[in-house]
Amino acid sequence: MTSRPRVAYRTWLPALMLVAAGLPTLAQAECARPIRVPVADIGAAVTVKDGEVGGIFPELLRAEARRDGCEIVFSAVPRARQEMLFETGQADVLVPARRSSQRDRHGRFVPMMQSRAALVWIGPDRPRFVDLSELAAHSTLRVGIVRGYDYDEPYQSAVRALERQGRLVRATDPVSLARMLNEGVADIAVITPTAVTGALRRDPRWRHLAERVHYEIDEALPWGDSGAYVSHSTALGARDRARIASWLERMARTGTAWREFQRQYPEDRLTDTVRPKP
Repeated sequence: MTSRPRVAYRTWLPALMLVAAGLPTLAQAECARPIRVPVADIGAAVTVKDGEVGGIFPELLRAEARRDGCEIVFSAVPRARQEMLFETGQADVLVPARRSSQRDRHGRFVPMMQSRAALVWIGPDRPRFVDLSELAAHSTLRVGIVRGYDYDEPYQSAVRALERQGRLVRATDPVSLARMLNEGVADIAVITPTAVTGALRRDPRWRHLAERVHYEIDEALPWGDSGAYVSHSTALGARDRARIASWLERMARTGTAWREFQRQYPEDRLTDTVRPKP
């Protein structure tokens, strides 16, 4: 009678214990629920085409989330609604975002680079005025902005003054703003130029306007930190909020976002309005 071979318990038991010990670690790597990130189309930074979300920040975030076994649910919304969802605790992340005192009340900011708005117009002829303060105080020019964009106090002060004078024109996105400039609905705009040129280059109907975009730096519009906010108002747990912040910090530390901006934008003057964080 042939005897059955004995199972070498001492051989596989230690391995089994190691696998079992690793299971809690793997489980802990998963987020408690999908991360909600509403986004708005803004040049190459975030793209929305036929409902599909892509671009620099969504792709980088997806890669970071996969590393931890987490899921990110992106939804395409107008920028003003994206801002509202963040302020009311319905968005876990606001990206991309320039740091502002208003946004600081609703989340933790993680800087990745620096940016500043400029005075933007379509065509070769610059509207006649000196700077932002003169534009707000003495000109009859109509000024365009995108709803939900914020470049902090100097910008907000000018916006309030222009609105009181009835000379403020609000657009829903950068392409709409460029069309308003082209059609004479607005004479000049205040926005980061790459937001306009990047959006126009991806829209076949309005791509021809990208080469007609001109801008001028105004020192009244200072450099500020740009990156992303992690909301502290949503029901997401502290562990997951810290995990998301670690993803964003790794993106900043490795410089991946800045390298993608350099690759996506051909402008020789890119660093006039966007630059790596010192």
